[in-house]
Amino acid sequence: MITVDSDRLGIRSSECAGLRVLDIGCGSGRHIGTLCQYDNIVLVGADRCTQDLIAAQSRIKEVGKMGFGGSNVQMFCTTDAATLPFKDFYFDVVICSEVLEHIPDHHPVIHEFERVLKQGGILAISIPRYFPERICWMLSNAYHLTEGGHVRIYRKKRLIALLCTAGFKLKTSHHAHSLHTPYWWLKCLVGPTRTDNLAVNLYHRFLTWDIMTRPRFTKQLEQLLNPIMGKSLVLYFKKI
Repeated sequence: MITVDSDRLGIRSSECAGLRVLDIGCGSGRHIGTLCQYDNIVLVGADRCTQDLIAAQSRIKEVGKMGFGGSNVQMFCTTDAATLPFKDFYFDVVICSEVLEHIPDHHPVIHEFERVLKQGGILAISIPRYFPERICWMLSNAYHLTEGGHVRIYRKKRLIALLCTAGFKLKTSHHAHSLHTPYWWLKCLVGPTRTDNLAVNLYHRFLTWDIMTRPRFTKQLEQLLNPIMGKSLVLYFKKI
């Protein structure tokens, strides 16, 4: 499930050889796996979970078997987002997708964004959108009180203000994954840990099928609904 739009990262140009991209909280490598299609860029994945990084490495190998993977995937690094082991002003692009809402103190993490990113570099952040997330919290305490769950709900203006204060300027934004919003509402309604609910399981099968096949109809439907009920808010900043 790809949240960040690679077309907005400025990495398509042939002039971008050697471009350094950091994915903070890369998980199993969903964004890095997509960015491997671009040649001659350096991709670095960072995450706290070693098992997720192992899965990310496996994903990259599979991408390579399919004839992609021209990019130089330099490393996968086990680290905390608040203490990144990289030099100042090292990266041209930093991605942080669906991570900040899990971190109790996000200020050190935002500082690290600014520190490791070059001047003029691009920062792409995604978080749960306010109103779909608020409904999930209203429907289920277990949704956000579980260990490792979401610790806050962001308002768009507040997050933009935080990043602007840290030295960034907003370039553009969009919403994503509107078809996932009803699934999470339904899951919270019946209980987020339940695995025996038929409606939830059927919806999950539909979402899995959609991710794997990407039919034109559901793609167009999601694009139509994203401005109204997109599950994620995606923001693109430039470091000034």
